[in-house]
Amino acid sequence: MSDPNNNFQTPTNNSVKFGTKSNLLLWRLLSFLIVFLIWELAGRADISIAFPPFSKVAVAFVSMIFNGEFTAAYADSLPPLLIGLCITIIGGVIIGISIGLVRSTEWFIMPLLIIFQTAPVSALIPMLTYIYGISDTAKVVAIVILGMPLVALNSYKGIQATNPSLLEMAKSFRASWFDTILFVILPSAQKMIFAGLRLGVSGAFIGIVLAELLITPTGIGDLITYNRFVAHYDKMFATIISILAVAGLTLGGMRKLEDLLFPSEKNE
Repeated sequence: MSDPNNNFQTPTNNSVKFGTKSNLLLWRLLSFLIVFLIWELAGRADISIAFPPFSKVAVAFVSMIFNGEFTAAYADSLPPLLIGLCITIIGGVIIGISIGLVRSTEWFIMPLLIIFQTAPVSALIPMLTYIYGISDTAKVVAIVILGMPLVALNSYKGIQATNPSLLEMAKSFRASWFDTILFVILPSAQKMIFAGLRLGVSGAFIGIVLAELLITPTGIGDLITYNRFVAHYDKMFATIISILAVAGLTLGGMRKLEDLLFPSEKNE
């Protein structure tokens, strides 16, 4: 006579893992649907005239895509954003690697990075306007101030986190200082550096929005300011959603690229 307990099979780790991965997208979509449903109900409850239902925001979002409002706004915002990103990424990586390798530069530059990372950028923007005027230069500087410290500090931490045993191995093989940096330290720090790039891109999006809201109402910031002044709150929220969507897609793409570049360290 067979034991009935033997007929019961517990799910294996592979089946549980497969179910989790296959349903991940579904759970994410469900979370968005719940948020949008709550938004719709709150908007129809007439909490405030400045808080429209999500359905009106969605209609405004689609109309702004097809009538060219988003295209014109992002065409104004992208040039300073891209310039600021290039300066942020290149400068941040170089500074981070420098302070990670040379102790004298660490003592001099690290306090400045910490100050700029913790300083309220919205309080610095009037000073930027006074120095650079109402121009794209002020926007670029705001982006760099927000993004570069994040890239530099992550690059520095990646350099400092290099496994000492790898350095000892390079020393035992009589590797030169340049070869040790190129073939040991940088490969060990590359994932932390790439994570810093993602943080820098996130800071750059915040910087361009703050700059266009506080320095000069142009581009995507102009859409938010203008629609708020004329009480087109559905378009104002649609613009905010577009910023979140562009930033989210960009950071999500960078995360996918990171997983492709560093598959051995990909989270299971």
